[in-house]
Amino acid sequence: MNKDFQSRRDFVKAGSLLAGGLIAAPLASNAGSLFNSAVADEIKIALVGCGGRGTGAAMQALATKQNVKIVAIADAFADRLEGALKQITEGLSQSGKSDRLAIGENKFVGFDAYKKAIPLADVVILATPPGFRPIHFEEAVKAGKHIFMEKPVATDPAGVQKVLAAAEEAKKKKLNVVVGLQRHYQNSYRALLKNKAMIGDIVSGNVYWNNDGVWVKPRQEGQTEMEYQMRNWYYFNWLCGDHITEQHIHNIDVFNWFKGGYPIRAKGTGGREVRKGKDYGEIFDHHHVEFEYADGTILNSECRHIKGTWAKVDETIIGTKGKILCGDARIVDYKGKSLFQFNKKTENNPYQAEHDELFAAVAKGEYKFADAENGAKSTMTSILGRLATYSGQIIDWDTAINSGLDLHPTEYSWNAKMPLNPNSEGLYPVAVPGVTRFFT
Repeated sequence: MNKDFQSRRDFVKAGSLLAGGLIAAPLASNAGSLFNSAVADEIKIALVGCGGRGTGAAMQALATKQNVKIVAIADAFADRLEGALKQITEGLSQSGKSDRLAIGENKFVGFDAYKKAIPLADVVILATPPGFRPIHFEEAVKAGKHIFMEKPVATDPAGVQKVLAAAEEAKKKKLNVVVGLQRHYQNSYRALLKNKAMIGDIVSGNVYWNNDGVWVKPRQEGQTEMEYQMRNWYYFNWLCGDHITEQHIHNIDVFNWFKGGYPIRAKGTGGREVRKGKDYGEIFDHHHVEFEYADGTILNSECRHIKGTWAKVDETIIGTKGKILCGDARIVDYKGKSLFQFNKKTENNPYQAEHDELFAAVAKGEYKFADAENGAKSTMTSILGRLATYSGQIIDWDTAINSGLDLHPTEYSWNAKMPLNPNSEGLYPVAVPGVTRFFT
């Protein structure tokens, strides 16, 4: 992520954006009919998932120029729902736009909360932990709603297939779907893509997400195993997909986007060097993957969560004539000569742009966005990498995506039998390369 921009979590903290000019922008009037909605001017929003991402996405939706209103909110946890509602309420109050919050009694808690919130809206924001994304997306498409959904869009091959199937239905219904792979909405990346011919044919790339890592939620007394895993969701693959999927998908997706395709196989290495305790579930703290594409192109992918090591979140795309340096927004030849330099003074906030463009399209009655298929395939690319590092084997795309591999519990309830449980010392089983097998 370029340092010039706030992360979505930082955006949430910046409540002044709601109190400032963004939220006070003129409303669109006589915007025309909305798809699948009897409302001509008002766009109703349902928020599903009230953590930092969901709250931030709701605030960004409210900061668009359209006549938007949040009419329903849903989360598995009541405290998280109330926390998001408090933050949104305060921001709208400061900006004098409290009328944009019209939830009333439409506050839904529990595993089935999404089914109650989705029917009430024109646009649905899906921002729960990603393991739930496939069923929530499927429900929103079935209900005929426009959708903003966070990345990744699944955590296992079965979930990817569910999203791909729903994506086809969304296209048939002409439902706008935007996925939170925000670089697609960033001016510098769009300019680099437009000028990618300067580097000739793409033959390889290097992508990174190396930093210290994220939060930990220690186990609390009285929690069931389901509640603990959901509170500490980042460290369980059925919920998160490991950090190669949850975060590094951004960089992997950039290469897929510029390459115009997806890999056919992957091999790599990874493990747990420092993040070994019982609070860290089952995920690795480092992965290095070599993705191979059909024409022989190789992508080297590296992600690491280890404090005190060098940090880098960036992408380099290598061609026969030069290189695209995404973080620098620059294209160079092999003698170091600059072929193109994006004017960073014209850069935008891509997190806001996602919502600006989605809600503008909905207000105008336009069908412009069909991000779900790419979101699913870039998600699958990251999962392919995880399967390769966990097993130490070469994993083929077709084998993996058609495997039916499903990491989820058989039911969603607070006392559900979990597919992964700790031993007597509180430690969870962890994949062992060379031993762990996914396919025979």
